[in-house]
Amino acid sequence: MTFEQLSIFVAVAERQHLTQAASALRLTPSAVSASVKALETFYCVKLFDRVGRGIQLTREGAVLLREAKETLARVKATEAVLAELGRLKTGTLDIHASQTIANYWLPSRLLGFSHAYPGIDIDLTIGNTITVAAAVKQGDAELGFIEGMVDEPTLSNSMIASDRLVLVVGSENRDDIEAGDLGRLKWIMREAGSGTRSVLEQSLRELHIDPSKLDVSLVLPSNEAVLSAVRSCGCVTALSEVIVVPFVENGQLRMLEVELPPRRFTLLRHKERHRTAPAREFEAFCRAHA
Repeated sequence: MTFEQLSIFVAVAERQHLTQAASALRLTPSAVSASVKALETFYCVKLFDRVGRGIQLTREGAVLLREAKETLARVKATEAVLAELGRLKTGTLDIHASQTIANYWLPSRLLGFSHAYPGIDIDLTIGNTITVAAAVKQGDAELGFIEGMVDEPTLSNSMIASDRLVLVVGSENRDDIEAGDLGRLKWIMREAGSGTRSVLEQSLRELHIDPSKLDVSLVLPSNEAVLSAVRSCGCVTALSEVIVVPFVENGQLRMLEVELPPRRFTLLRHKERHRTAPAREFEAFCRAHA
């Protein structure tokens, strides 16, 4: 068994697709297929079942996936230790961030850090609050950036910046809307698990509005999808002020005069896992440019 075979197996297992794994690894599908077949043949075990036109992990494959990911993580940690010896001349920075932060707050800081340390490869994965927290907990990310906070004993929560959540409607809706009217409006929401939704629901409770009783017309998985939908209907939604300002200024959206409490952008890291030099330096860089 080689490191390359394990890496190929994990790529296929996570995507449940040979061609997608091959593309991600920059290999040919035949090379990926041959690598998996070599593992199965040598160890006399079937790792994948063909189901319809796709593939699925067998029980044996699921067991190997857990072990393989732990092995690769250990190799990655070893590489990171060696990179530290080079004083940030080489290395990888693994970051997971929720959408608002990843799209509107992090880019300028990532660019500045990249200019300062051109030898550091930056790997950014975008998710929501729940998936980011899980990645940091499992060791898939050294640093996580979310809106709000998570209650996870193994993770350190520290404020890195602040943000303002605002309520907006399409510009054609000219009704005077106050806080007491929010319970009777139709809503477009981000998905459960997103920081935006979590903070909104907490803010509504503080206004004595039960989020579970809202008339939710649509739930969408990204800020961009929410923006597109709310501009073309009479619904209300909540998004970061930095996202909606351009659309308010060009007349496509109208911001409601309902104040919501500010929310925090939070940096997550594991309390017990070693942080590499790039992770420590990027955290310091973000705080210096918050």
